[in-house]
Amino acid sequence: MTNQQQITKTEPFLRWAGGKRWFTKNILELLPRSFNNYHEPFLGSGAIYFYLKGNDRIRYNSFLSDTNRDLVTTYSIISSHPSELINLLRGLRNTKEDYYRIRSSIPKTDLEVAAKFIYLNKTSYNGLYRVNRNGEYNVPYGNRTLKNLTDYENIKSVSNVLSKNTFLFSGDFDAIRDNVRENDLIFLDPPYTVAHENNGFVEYNQSIFTWEDQIRLSELIQYINNIGAFYIMTNAKHESIEQLFSPYGNSIVFSRHSTIGGVGASRKSINEYVFKNF
Repeated sequence: MTNQQQITKTEPFLRWAGGKRWFTKNILELLPRSFNNYHEPFLGSGAIYFYLKGNDRIRYNSFLSDTNRDLVTTYSIISSHPSELINLLRGLRNTKEDYYRIRSSIPKTDLEVAAKFIYLNKTSYNGLYRVNRNGEYNVPYGNRTLKNLTDYENIKSVSNVLSKNTFLFSGDFDAIRDNVRENDLIFLDPPYTVAHENNGFVEYNQSIFTWEDQIRLSELIQYINNIGAFYIMTNAKHESIEQLFSPYGNSIVFSRHSTIGGVGASRKSINEYVFKNF
């Protein structure tokens, strides 16, 4: 199998509330004709990054980042030590007792951080990432039946993709200013501070991404415009979002099905904004 075939089959290795798998069917038609480096400062599951790499649309360097240090550590370990990570994951059991034991454990190495992160992501309730005020992960056990803890072949494929001109770091989204240049493309997928037309997603994200953060994001977009770079941003379809970001780009409304909710939860079609400056 060629490297390009390996890249094309690569899927996100995480379940992620608010992830952008649904948007992959639209992203190619929204891209600029050409761009230089690619930046994604709200990494999450990396669905857009993996899709663009698989379709050979990222020709130069990729810079991926997130404020979640454990998430970035997990990506870094997959990139550098996939076999060791797979061996560690194979030894973990998907039981309620093991879940709460692992959830309360304190990893001693980055390898253990990555294994714990993937384990909790796959076995927790609905793949949520939520911490309490002390920064402790507090999502309950998901009672999910899994043949394997994760797709180990896909972990290898993810490692192969990440090894190709991709750079990872943990930090605030605004830190990309130091690295963004003219004709670069920035994909922005912030946590949605306000509700999609009153659908309640705001309750999950208010403590993660505040309205003040949305304002800082609008200032970053002004900077992107000023230096001649491109951006694509997803955000909640809400009047306050339209008012804040419309001066800096054109908006398109896309419809998707909600991915928040447990087994048997209602899956409603909701609208989201996509902004871009080209």
